Amino acid sequence: MKLSTAIQVILTFAFAQSVHAQAEEWGQCGGIGWTGPTTCVAGTQCVVENDYFSHCIVVATSSASSSSVSAPSSTPSSPASACSTPSTVSGFNNAALPNPFTFNDGTPVLTASDWTCRRAQIAALIQGYEAGTLPGPPQTLTSTFTQSGTTGTLAITAANDGPSFTFSQTITFPSGTAPAVILSHISTKIAVLSYSNSNMAEQNGATSRGGGLFYNLYGTDATASAMTAWVWGVSRIIDVLETTPAANINTQKIAVTGCSRDGKGALMAGAFEPRIALTIPQESGSGGDACWRLSLYEQNSGSVVQTATEIVTENVWFSTNFANYVNNLNSLPIDHHLLAAMIAPRPLISYENTDFAWLSPLSSFGCMTAAHTVFQALGIPENHGFEQVGGHAHCAWPESLTPSLNAFFDKFLFGQNVSTDEWSTNNVFNGVSWNASDWINWTTPTF
Repeated sequence: MKLSTAIQVILTFAFAQSVHAQAEEWGQCGGIGWTGPTTCVAGTQCVVENDYFSHCIVVATSSASSSSVSAPSSTPSSPASACSTPSTVSGFNNAALPNPFTFNDGTPVLTASDWTCRRAQIAALIQGYEAGTLPGPPQTLTSTFTQSGTTGTLAITAANDGPSFTFSQTITFPSGTAPAVILSHISTKIAVLSYSNSNMAEQNGATSRGGGLFYNLYGTDATASAMTAWVWGVSRIIDVLETTPAANINTQKIAVTGCSRDGKGALMAGAFEPRIALTIPQESGSGGDACWRLSLYEQNSGSVVQTATEIVTENVWFSTNFANYVNNLNSLPIDHHLLAAMIAPRPLISYENTDFAWLSPLSSFGCMTAAHTVFQALGIPENHGFEQVGGHAHCAWPESLTPSLNAFFDKFLFGQNVSTDEWSTNNVFNGVSWNASDWINWTTPTF
């Protein structure tokens, strides 16, 4: 069984249909253009991080007798309101994985609010070095929704001055009256939206750069890579679903998934679109949940894996600028543990297949181990899962993985009190050794 009926060829994501009047902990509760809930569940407060994003977090309170002490000037905190987000860092040089708990200027990340700023820094750096610029919404965005039986069609038109295009998505709703949750053949209580990401931005090899609907709107010379264009399309789908009550979609319960190249896209979408509630990349490998530095280490250790130098010649998933850095990875202030960490505190579970060395199995395990430290710092390690097995074809779905996937569905989409302590590997790394201290040289703080 696969994660969805079209997982091999499209980026598929699906939506729950239960209704929540309040945003849950870490959920969005405000911001320019936000049309969702503006109040938070008990025990949390809606905290403004910037003009475009507010979220529900637990705010510590001090008693009347307590006093506050400023942090030493040598280790200042950097609130989101004063967050500097350059697209490059001059003079960076680090053979190990970059520290998620250090700001660009070298000062430490001390609080959950600091992490919001650090996340914004990482987002800017990923765009600057490997993904290209992610535009905001177009000048106009309209849609129509029709439904016949259990099949709906969502047609979206985007326009900037003269240029415009229309793209359509099919939504398959569950039959009966049970609350829809999400995704695949694991449950009949599902709604699945199939996203034709290759129409949004082509991925037919190195010569397809600038092809697809996105570039009709932003020009063939737009810096956005194909995957960045896919993320833009995901956001536009969510935009219109938020204002399409006829579709009966709960936009607080959106999940995104895909396999192989579409798994790379699913991870990128989950990282850059904060309205995605659950991210599930499958066998995304290099360019997905694997780290560039670790994949190169695997290659240098004798494994035949996909590396940064290969991927920029294979397809247009990354920006043209990335090619300037693939031969000197130490100069990158980012790697994909930081891409995955951008999803925190929202939940993420990724699946890898050790039967295919090309996917860089050690790199995926090590990279997600590094990303996991951010979830630990935020006090939510159960929001991050990783499962790595073999014994099946690429993008097939072994039944042994179903319990872990169901656990993430039940907790983060159904709201059930279940364990999501899902972290395992079969340690099949093709003779390449893993020593965490060689790559993860930071101490994980507690926010």
